[in-house]
Amino acid sequence: MSKKTPFFVLAAGALGLVAVLAFQNGGFTPITPTHAVTSQPQASQTGRALPDFSTLVDQAGPAVVNISVVKKVRTAGVNPGIDPNDPFFEFFRYFQIPAPQAIPQQGVGSGFIITPDGHILTNAHVVADANEVTVKLTDKREFKAKVIGIDRRTDVALVKIEGSRLPVVRIGNSSQSKVGEWVAAIGSPFGFENSVTAGIISAKAR
Repeated sequence: MSKKTPFFVLAAGALGLVAVLAFQNGGFTPITPTHAVTSQPQASQTGRALPDFSTLVDQAGPAVVNISVVKKVRTAGVNPGIDPNDPFFEFFRYFQIPAPQAIPQQGVGSGFIITPDGHILTNAHVVADANEVTVKLTDKREFKAKVIGIDRRTDVALVKIEGSRLPVVRIGNSSQSKVGEWVAAIGSPFGFENSVTAGIISAKAR
């Protein structure tokens, strides 16, 4: 079993913000509010151990949420004034472009709960300028969320839902990770809850 402090780090990529968990010393140590349980690696045909992510996903997955937003986006149309004395007045009046309008635009992303009372980390580009933010948990509960803060440079945002005793993940020190270690990423891209992928750390500080 790993004796090191388990941790989540943030990763922003094509699928948005995901929780990334490090696999150290041959075992995963899932993060829970009360205890940690290490899942055992499975033996491969070559005799070498392969990581088993199932226990990790069962325990940490409920803290990964789907975030949907509604934004009001203005169209690029214009409604120029036309001189009635212009020879093409009737032509332009007939084909004139409509005035700009604010139309609703929907978007989705991932996030994860970091406090039992409902603070959630997500991508800044997901919730920036949103008029409505809805958070959906894996148990199908839905909450209206408030945007607390946004950092566009790092593309990270903090939102808040009203809840209590919610499942959480804990952010640790990513400097403990090493290139070549196994990692698992849990996200909720495109509305699919708890999509899981795995790989190794290919580089750091990028």
